[in-house]
Amino acid sequence: MFKRGLLAFAAFLALSVGAQAEEHLGTVSFANSCKPELAADINRGVSLLHNFWYAEARPQFERILKADPSCSIAHWGIAMSSFHQIWERPNDKTMAMGAKQMKAANAKPAGSERERAYVAALTRFFKPGKADYQTRIDAYAADMGKLAARYPDDVDAGAFYALALLATSPPGDTTLDSNKKAMAVLEPLWRAHPDNPGLVHYITHACDTPTMAAQGLAAAKHYGEIAPSGPHSAHMPGHIFSRLGMWAEDIAANQASITASADAETHHLNGWMDQFHSDDFLVYAYLQSGQETQAKTIAQNSEKAIQHFASMPEMAPDDHMSGMYAYYRAKLPIFIALETRNWPEVIAVAYDQSAPPTSQLQIAWAHAIAAGHIGDREESKRALAKFDDLLDAVRKTSFAYMAQGSGVTLRRNEMLAWQAFADKDAAGAAKYMREAADLQDKVGQGEVDIPAREMLAEILLETGHPSEALAEYKQALTLSPNRFNGLYGAAKAADAAGDKAAATDYYRALLKSAGASQRAEIAKAKAFLG
Repeated sequence: MFKRGLLAFAAFLALSVGAQAEEHLGTVSFANSCKPELAADINRGVSLLHNFWYAEARPQFERILKADPSCSIAHWGIAMSSFHQIWERPNDKTMAMGAKQMKAANAKPAGSERERAYVAALTRFFKPGKADYQTRIDAYAADMGKLAARYPDDVDAGAFYALALLATSPPGDTTLDSNKKAMAVLEPLWRAHPDNPGLVHYITHACDTPTMAAQGLAAAKHYGEIAPSGPHSAHMPGHIFSRLGMWAEDIAANQASITASADAETHHLNGWMDQFHSDDFLVYAYLQSGQETQAKTIAQNSEKAIQHFASMPEMAPDDHMSGMYAYYRAKLPIFIALETRNWPEVIAVAYDQSAPPTSQLQIAWAHAIAAGHIGDREESKRALAKFDDLLDAVRKTSFAYMAQGSGVTLRRNEMLAWQAFADKDAAGAAKYMREAADLQDKVGQGEVDIPAREMLAEILLETGHPSEALAEYKQALTLSPNRFNGLYGAAKAADAAGDKAAATDYYRALLKSAGASQRAEIAKAKAFLG
């Protein structure tokens, strides 16, 4: 596969600097002072940045630079391709690369003040020194805000400003203020420029939280229409579809993303890593819609793909890549077992001692949930101790920021709740899980995750409080609609509370959403409904 892709890539390089005729990445018109014949190529490069197709954006701007060594904005584009603002902080290697590119950009200043403002904002972020990430990203966002205000007709400036606002949200923030500020910038721009990929992409990210998901639905749908060639852009509508329990649409979006990943490998030798992210969403959507066999097939195929890529000497993974391999290798089987309530299978997922600790935290968390359900007190204690040990290990890496904030607090409270449940401490279990649920309501549920409030409802139901459980299930389903276990649990709680009408409604909703499932819960729903 690698050799085939290499030949395809060589053929691609033999073509012009620009993209293939069939490629659809949205519409960008980025004014610049480079050679006029490179205008389409620069537009493609900015489109790739907006679509987070960074692995293709960098070689695109490198080809532009080769064709026009005086093109200052190409150095900016190369640096931007390693500036993954909303999901990771640049490490020392990335900071050094960015500083080098910005030094080169400033050595041959662009012909327009607007371009120089782009270069200046990124130069400030990558400037060597001891300034921490939050200081740098706040300053970068402020600079991009000034740029966008000075050039209101530059839609890309507005888009990049909104992305920077999303990146300024500090660990542990529960206000969603950054999301709301970004939306205030993005929505009016989108009305005027509906096909710009940055606008629809960043609206989708800004609304990727339960309380704002409906607000991003129209943009998410349109994003899938205008940029189907990008593996990440084809996948992104799935974030909103998943939030709203739109499983058929979620599945279609992520299948399209996997197709785009395969096409990317054929033509560009990159984009394949997005496949595993799409696999994650597919497994989740298949499980919620009662298609367990399809979920297991996706997990099996994903494992084969991981083995394939990890074995390639040409693709020898660095810390980031090995972490991604390990993360998805554990994540997919864990969630299949958790969602189908196969607790021994959850505990059977082993730690990978050779993998980065960041990728192993989810295993300890899952073990604690499973141990709580089966009443294994010792395993629940081991899981929490392992989680804390892994956090200590994370704090000693360049990803130390991942060991702080609301996400860690939330996960740890969930684990404490299931440990208390295993200890038959019903009050303690409900207390810890309620704290987790209340926090999650503020910060938002993970992309493909088990709602803490749903787990709170289950604890209440299992400890003899069906009416209270039903109230929690209702709230959980409001924030995470059409979840299989949420609908089934709500039906059970309603039945136990004597509310037959509500039980009937929930069982009917379960059959409508996941009636093809072979799980025992479906048989029980059918039996209840007669």
